[in-house]
Amino acid sequence: MSEYVLMQGDEACALGAIKAGCRFFAGYPITPATEIAETMAKELPKVGGTFIQMEDEIASAAAIVGASLAGEKAMTATSGPGFSLMQEVIGYASMVEAPTVFVNVQRGGPSTGMPTKLAQGDIMQARWGTHGDHPVIAIYPSTVEEVYRYIVTAFNYAEHYRTPVVFLMDEVLGHMRESLYLPPDSELKSVPRAGESVLEDDDIFQPFIGDDQMLAAPLIKMGKSRFHVSGLVHDESGFPVGAAVDANRLLRRLDHKIRLHADEINICDEYMTDDAEILIVAYGSVARSALRAVKIAREDKINVGLFRPITIWPFPATRLRQLLKKTSAVIVVEMNLGQIVYEVSRLNRRSTKLELLSKVNGEMVTPQEILDTIAKVKSEVLDL
Repeated sequence: MSEYVLMQGDEACALGAIKAGCRFFAGYPITPATEIAETMAKELPKVGGTFIQMEDEIASAAAIVGASLAGEKAMTATSGPGFSLMQEVIGYASMVEAPTVFVNVQRGGPSTGMPTKLAQGDIMQARWGTHGDHPVIAIYPSTVEEVYRYIVTAFNYAEHYRTPVVFLMDEVLGHMRESLYLPPDSELKSVPRAGESVLEDDDIFQPFIGDDQMLAAPLIKMGKSRFHVSGLVHDESGFPVGAAVDANRLLRRLDHKIRLHADEINICDEYMTDDAEILIVAYGSVARSALRAVKIAREDKINVGLFRPITIWPFPATRLRQLLKKTSAVIVVEMNLGQIVYEVSRLNRRSTKLELLSKVNGEMVTPQEILDTIAKVKSEVLDL
């Protein structure tokens, strides 16, 4: 049965995770993500799940990896300082291919920064935060309803690709309240955790064998089908190996299982891009201001469009590259000193005019500030 409810973004994240089948949450309180833990502590026991407040964010991250390997869908939630502490475990989860979801409700930084203010400073950290080469999927919604829906997607991606997924939010998105449509099960399906494999006495379960699509077999519930897990370079059975050929095969498979499937992973949203001469690129809460600015500019007969990446990593390069071929200028709007702008620049083969509108004082970019930038770019490019 579907219904509409008024809900905070952090609450929607927790309830959406439970909808996806999450039955284990470990976390440590931190602004502005604490409400996710509070909701999980209240709601998880009602569905037979487990909530644990750990001693810190490192332990929280390690706990959800252990829970995932033991057969439960698992999640943690934090903000910038805690996300920094989790990086080593995220790398470990990538290496052992443990389906896990790490929520980062971003706040002002660096260091303790501005705990109650908006920022988008962790975009590159979500991709490059750990040492070593490994794949990352990162999703960043813009509305409370999208939080509910896309946290289910995050769990589905984690299960299908056997990888940790970073779910990005921000202080505004976490704390705002909006009307949310709770869809029926038929509209919002989750990928279930595979059941225990039945093996003969002389069979060996090999959880790290990749198929022709570079994807490992779905992780199963531990039981009789025990398997070895190691953060060291390992073979298909999970035991450490030291040969160069084994290291090359493993690391390239971990990379290819995301890289080769990027187009099917990518999610993006567009508004009025068909005839756009000026393209706005914005994401997360900032995209809300960008959408309003585009609508106002259109009323003034300025051909502006909005491109909103929802999967931040892998970045939706294929679609943006198509749009860049037909626009005269691009404005990237970010609540940081410029991070996604580097991805846009990398794809900008035609040297299309590229403008960065950045803001780092903790206050939301307003539609008027975006309109002022549109006017500036228009005068420099379109009015010549």
